[in-house]
Amino acid sequence: MKYLSEWDHWKQYSSKSWKRFLEKAHEMTTHLEPWRENIRNIEGKFGTGIQSYFSFLRFLVLLNLVIFLIIFMLVLLPVLLTKYKITNSSFVLIPSKGIDIQCTVYPISSSGLIYFYSYIIDLLSGTGFLEDTCLFYGHYTIDGVKFQNFTYDLPLAYLVSTIAYLALSLLWIVKRSVEGFKINLIRSEEHFQSYCNKIFAGWDFCITNQDMADMKHISLQNELQADLEEERIRQKIAERTSEETIRIYSLRLFLNCIVLAVLAACFYAIYRATIFSQEHMKKEIDKMVFGENLLILYLPSIVITLANFITPMIFAKIIHYEDYSPGFEIRLTILRCVFMRLATICVLVFTLGSKITSCDNYTCELCGYNQKLYPCWETQVGQEMYKLMIFDLIIILAVTLFVDFPRKLLVTYCSSWKVIQCWGQQEFAIPDNVLGIVYGQTICWIGAFFSPLIPAIATVKLIIIFYVKEMSLLYTCRPSPRQFRASNSNFFFLLVLLIGLCLAIIPLTISMARIPSSKACGPFTNFNTTWEVVPKTVSTFPSSLQALIHGATSEAFAVPFFMIICRDKRYLIQKLTEAQKDMRNRLD
Repeated sequence: MKYLSEWDHWKQYSSKSWKRFLEKAHEMTTHLEPWRENIRNIEGKFGTGIQSYFSFLRFLVLLNLVIFLIIFMLVLLPVLLTKYKITNSSFVLIPSKGIDIQCTVYPISSSGLIYFYSYIIDLLSGTGFLEDTCLFYGHYTIDGVKFQNFTYDLPLAYLVSTIAYLALSLLWIVKRSVEGFKINLIRSEEHFQSYCNKIFAGWDFCITNQDMADMKHISLQNELQADLEEERIRQKIAERTSEETIRIYSLRLFLNCIVLAVLAACFYAIYRATIFSQEHMKKEIDKMVFGENLLILYLPSIVITLANFITPMIFAKIIHYEDYSPGFEIRLTILRCVFMRLATICVLVFTLGSKITSCDNYTCELCGYNQKLYPCWETQVGQEMYKLMIFDLIIILAVTLFVDFPRKLLVTYCSSWKVIQCWGQQEFAIPDNVLGIVYGQTICWIGAFFSPLIPAIATVKLIIIFYVKEMSLLYTCRPSPRQFRASNSNFFFLLVLLIGLCLAIIPLTISMARIPSSKACGPFTNFNTTWEVVPKTVSTFPSSLQALIHGATSEAFAVPFFMIICRDKRYLIQKLTEAQKDMRNRLD
């Protein structure tokens, strides 16, 4: 330090002081984390694998809360300020410019005041008194909010809020997954190093419970047995004859055809259930009884839930005959379940899209969509997402209350029965629980455009799930014998979440860019599609800025840019592989 100049000395001192400040600030913020003590207790009793699930759930709560704040600040707040005269502002109503009067008809469905249970149906389905509230897209039928000095462009803000929460979700997930990717890359060791790490560094020192410690011993033993089994299968594969190779690949081809047939049957069942529900839900409520109403309204949700319950059991049976290694069996089964759970939502959305853009006995050229059945199709898509969200919460609560707790009582007080001994205590299966909340998050991402308050509902739902799962874990469940490392778990969770985000972006992009906007509701009635608000906004910019934007979005710029980016990533991967090999050589 004495050889440094005063300027360098001050810079070094400032840098150290700033780092200490950030460390102290981070330490203080950790005490403000929600459920900090709850998660630490779970970690102490059940290890870092199950703790990582609850930390992941907390992350989704924060993500949905931030998404809601984005939508609230950009869309809902200006409307509320004007509606309740908090500021000196007024609505700019959307004029009908060349739109046929038939396309602007939007009769708000109402269940009337005859039956009390109609309020329950409206609350569970988003119809009736909820349909024209700020919960759904159709409520925001204004062109902007006029303040004293400027006019707030609500259509542009609505689209920007959607792009913002999708981009934020992507960046946040990628940022959190980078750390887990680094750890997994470092731990991708040779088999001999894997055995050494499990034996000498595999213990979870966060465990304080004796039963959990015994289970961790069993888990390590199971992992070593699985590694040895995988090594045995590798040797078996190397010693296969040509006839055996042809036989096993033929069997796998046949079994994968069965898997595809199961998926196709589930998707077709969802398609038919959605069509049936959409065609019959237009009946007057006094013509149906309470149970029939709920069955028709929730038929797609019921079919999706049954498909998500049955198909994993089928996949688990099929995988045993495909002769894979134990580790690959788990990964392939999880991958199939992920695809099944998340693809069902996309099938539902695309089925609704096909109904919206198809007409039976009259032409759709007048409005561009089936205005007779879907006068405000965005609101009705939002209602479907709302029903999926509510039904998913009902199923989770029902399974916990009417399956897990009674099962625990039977195992505790009727353990002498052979049937109960075979049934055993409920396991806390981490992958299944993660797929459940990722499924709900995918619904939230898709539904937030059609129902701006769904992120707030998802936040409340996840808070309820946290306490329900915590009680279920502490009082009714036992951890799975096959435990997860926290680093592996976090990376796996975020990878599945990233798949869900990518699948959510596809139907959202198609609905905003291809399907004509409703002419009877929403902020985009004067636009053919939602995306048309972007070129309209760009056309108001100065000519030089317009030329710059058009050049940056043209193919002449985009193609070379992506080629350079891909070449750069290929170079980085090559250097990363070389560094990994050098590190392994040093360890050897």
